[in-house]
Formats: sequence, structure tokens, C-alpha cells
Amino acid sequence: MARGMALADEKPQGPQEITPQGVDFSRWYIDTIKKAELMDYAPVRGCIVFKPDGYELWEACQRGLDVRFKATGHRNAYFPTLIPESFFQKEKEHVEGFNPELPWVTEAGGEKLEERLGLRPTSETMIGHMYAQWIKSYRDLPVLINQWANMFRWEKRTLPFLRTTEFLWQEGHTAHATEAEAREETMRMLGVYADFVEHDLAIPVWQGQKTPSERFAGAVDTYSIEAMMKDGKAVQAGTSHYLGTNFAQGFGIQFLDRDNTLKHVHTTSWGASTRLLGCVVMVHGDDRGLALPPKVAPRQVVMIPVGPPRLREKVMGPFDALYARLRDAGVRVFTDTRQEQSVGWKFNEYEMRGIPLRLELGPRDVDAGTALAVRRDTGEKAPISLDGAVEHVQGLLGEIQANMYAKALAFRTEHEFRAETLGDLAALEERRGFYLGGWCGDDACERRIREETGATARNIPFTPPDRMKACVACGRPATATVWYARTY
Repeated sequence: MARGMALADEKPQGPQEITPQGVDFSRWYIDTIKKAELMDYAPVRGCIVFKPDGYELWEACQRGLDVRFKATGHRNAYFPTLIPESFFQKEKEHVEGFNPELPWVTEAGGEKLEERLGLRPTSETMIGHMYAQWIKSYRDLPVLINQWANMFRWEKRTLPFLRTTEFLWQEGHTAHATEAEAREETMRMLGVYADFVEHDLAIPVWQGQKTPSERFAGAVDTYSIEAMMKDGKAVQAGTSHYLGTNFAQGFGIQFLDRDNTLKHVHTTSWGASTRLLGCVVMVHGDDRGLALPPKVAPRQVVMIPVGPPRLREKVMGPFDALYARLRDAGVRVFTDTRQEQSVGWKFNEYEMRGIPLRLELGPRDVDAGTALAVRRDTGEKAPISLDGAVEHVQGLLGEIQANMYAKALAFRTEHEFRAETLGDLAALEERRGFYLGGWCGDDACERRIREETGATARNIPFTPPDRMKACVACGRPATATVWYARTY
């Protein structure tokens, strides 16, 4: 991440311990996730510890995705972390793509292993081996399985949540009788990711196809959803791959079809990871710290009693009653009744932690039959009736969710540009964002764009805002319109 970017307000608005975004976005990110206690660094290179707030945010992502997976007929299973080296050799392109990142186990129980075991970078090979045992007939198809697991990739450059040596994710793996069914599955799951990221995480994404050089190792076609962060960089928030029969041929996954002929299955894989947590932080956060969308915020509402200690007893009865009503209605609410911390400290602390809504209740509020509601997204303060508080809070949380998406979409739109030439793309250095440009389909032009501007082809959007006519690198007629951006 670069310093001195002009995409955010440079005036510090929150705790001084957090570097303003406009001063150093990279430092802001690390300050925020550490001060908000989402993570801490582990003693192992490139690894992090998920603290409760960070892990509960991941659990919210798991719930949102898992319910969607199961609604589309998928079931969860679990496969081993250790993968025999010989498995990787069965799909040449796959092993070449992951070999530089593979950590190997060579010794166990004090003895050298006869065959090295790789710590899985992804599970296509292990799952391919098992599917070959399970699938024998067209009656066994389709196989629709998802796995929640940890992965290992020996990254040279790491960044918490976005790129770590060990990370958490889900990976779906399906097998189908025909190409048409497998391709339909590939696109269905891309849509599932887009639906979750936009509706639950409040992050707008571009859906599209990856260029051949950005394709998943061993895939026929790769599709992605791409999100823009507040520093203008891109994050690949989810991918879905049509693998064709590549892995089926490598692992002998065959079935006897209705016409009594032996055929290879068509497979897919798709995944999203804890990278999503980094997206939430960098899309919605500001100089005060985190700002969490209510749908995935582990804690949606914080209640704080205010007023002089001598009148506390007057406040606590209605305070506790309101807390119970919100909790029983399914609102993820918690209270901070500590007296050793000032009210102002609490306000700043929970703003920094991104709690979507704060409710204050003091003696005057009790007399008026109201509580003061304070929104994290806008800072707006307004009294709400205690009698209708549950419905009002639920409505506010819905408004906050919608507003956060609208703000993120407006920011993305403001930082989308058109590039006709390499000179236009070079503006990325000063004017960060996504650049829509033409591509002639030549890998050499894509390499040139990357080498001369630092931008990579994010995807070929299904519904681009414009159709670009000429390749930004060579000027020849464009065969595709591509989103270009810098990434992490």
C-alpha cells in the first residue's frame, strides 16, 4: 500500500492511535485491525491469531454463505490437510501453479517419510482422488460438496486477512455429468458470492471472467467478483472455476452414463476466504476505525447508561428491560455499565470498534420515555420511543445496512475511470481506482500493461459500463473490455 493517497479525508477524526487514511492507508489498516482487536501476530512467519471479535466476524460470514450453499443443494464435508506429493503430479498445470507456495512435511515420528506430504494450498487433488472412489454411475451425480477448512500458502509478502501463510476459507467442489451442468453450477456459485458480498457485507462488486493468465491453475475458465477498497486498490473477493475434465482425467473420475458408455465427469471448484474480513475493514472503515455492516457485525447495538451516579438506579430498571427486549427479539445487543470508564471513552471506543448503533439512556430519557440512538455510519443522533424501541432499532439497522452499501457504491463509481492508452493507465500512480480499458487478447499486451503501470487485469465484466474499442497497450481492436487496477 502506498503513502499519501488522496482518496480519504486527511483530518484525524478518531483516536490518535489510529493513523489517518489519507496519511498512510497501510498504517491505518494495521492500526485499525489491531486496536479493534480483530487479530494479533503469531510467532510463526506470516500467520495471525484471530481474536474473538475477528473470529466472530468470520463466523458471521460463514453463516451467511453456508445458508446460501445449503439452499442450492450443497452439503458440508471435510478432507485431510496433508496431501501426498504424487497427487499433485496428476494435474501438471495445477502443481506448477502452486509449487512455489507449497510447504512440505518430510519427517514424522522421528523418521523421514517415503513420500512428501504437502500442506494443502487447495483441495482439488485430494477431493479428486476421493471422487474417483465414490462416483461410478450417472446415478451418483451430481456431487455437491463444500468444505470449511484452513489452507497454507508460503507467501513472500503477507498482510493480515488478505494474504497470510495460513488462512481460513471455504472451497466447494462439485462433479457433474455434462459440461452444461458444470458451467451452470460455476455461474450459480459466482452469483451466490456476489449476493452475499453485496447484501450482507454491503460491498458492491464487479462480476466477470478472468483473463487466461489470471486463471486458476488447472481450470478451463475462472470467474471472479472484484471489490474496490478505499485506497482504490482491488481485492478478489471470491472465485468460481469451471475445471472441465482436467482433474477427472488426472484422477480417473469416470461414470457409466445412461447410454452405457464410460465418461469423465465435469468438475467445478469455488472459494472465498478470510480475505473478506479485510474487504469489510477497507471498504467501510474511516479515520475513527471500523464500521461494520449490521448483518455481519458480531455486536449490532451497544447500550450505555449515562447521567450522574446518584440517579443510576432510576435508569437501570428501564435500561435492563430494554436490553432484554432487544435480545429476545434477536438483536445482537450488549451493554457497557462499567463505572471506571468515562462515557466519552466508551463512545470513542465503540465507534472505533465499528458497532453499528449506540443507545444511550439517562434520567432525562427515562422521564421522556425515550432513548438516544446514535448511528455509526452517519453520526446522526435521534431519540426513539422506549415503547417502540425494538421495531425502531431493527429499522435503523436496516437503514444503516442500505446506507453503507450506497456509500460504498458511490465511492466506487467516483473512482472508476476510462483508459484509452497506457498513458491513461499510468495515472493510477496519482488517481487510484479501477480503469476500464480494451484488450486485444494478446498475453504480451497484458504483461506490458502490468510491467509499465503496475495494474493487473481484474476481470472481464459481464456488464461493463462501456465497451472499449481499442487495446490500451497496442491500439489494435479490442476483443474484450477489462477492469484494470492495482492489488495487494
